[in-house]
Amino acid sequence: METCWEEAGWERLAPGVARRRLPEWDETVGVVVGRTDILVVDTGATLRAGAELRAEITRLTGRRPTRIALTHPHFDHVLGSAAFAGCQVYGATGMDELLRREREALREDAMRHGVDRDAATEAVDHLVGPHHLVSGELTLDLGDRQVLLANVGPGHTAHDLAVLVPGRPEVVFCGDLVEESGTPQAGPDAIPGRWPAALDRLLALGGPDARYVPGHGSVVDAGFVRAQRDELAARFGVSR
Repeated sequence: METCWEEAGWERLAPGVARRRLPEWDETVGVVVGRTDILVVDTGATLRAGAELRAEITRLTGRRPTRIALTHPHFDHVLGSAAFAGCQVYGATGMDELLRREREALREDAMRHGVDRDAATEAVDHLVGPHHLVSGELTLDLGDRQVLLANVGPGHTAHDLAVLVPGRPEVVFCGDLVEESGTPQAGPDAIPGRWPAALDRLLALGGPDARYVPGHGSVVDAGFVRAQRDELAARFGVSR
């Protein structure tokens, strides 16, 4: 029987695929359930958030998550990772090195956005970076389904990873390459000149009929992603 995600506050996107918008920072966490493995997409902003997600997914599926895909290295998407003990973690090439080098900056960014000092310090001290790095595309076999991890960036950061879940409909977890609840945020680690091209790759990956899941906000369609691509190109003076 298909897990009833909606009753637990999740949004069902396709059979065995769901996501949840977490409070405070409205970041999306996704889950893809296969016969042998469960993939979690991003892990929240604190160890407590990560532990609650792990416990909830385990309760809903009857199994513990086994793999994590991190869409990019911002605090609200990675700091819950250490709560998923034993999971294999995947990220874009270079993300492991960045997380080792920039731990203090990550802690300060979390605190600047409202994470309690002790919670931020604990999460950074126990942070688990990627065990597996994706430079192009990597297919994960979850038993009865395959999921594609694609390094489509740089754009929002230098380490943007998208997650494509084939099916009807196809689902694409975009990370913060796409935002629906506000203007896409281009911080000091963004690469604006290459962001529109990253969205072109995202659209080619998912196609016209996929459901695109932003890092923040409601699920959108290809038309929304295309319009955001054009807005970013105009904003940053990037021509096709």
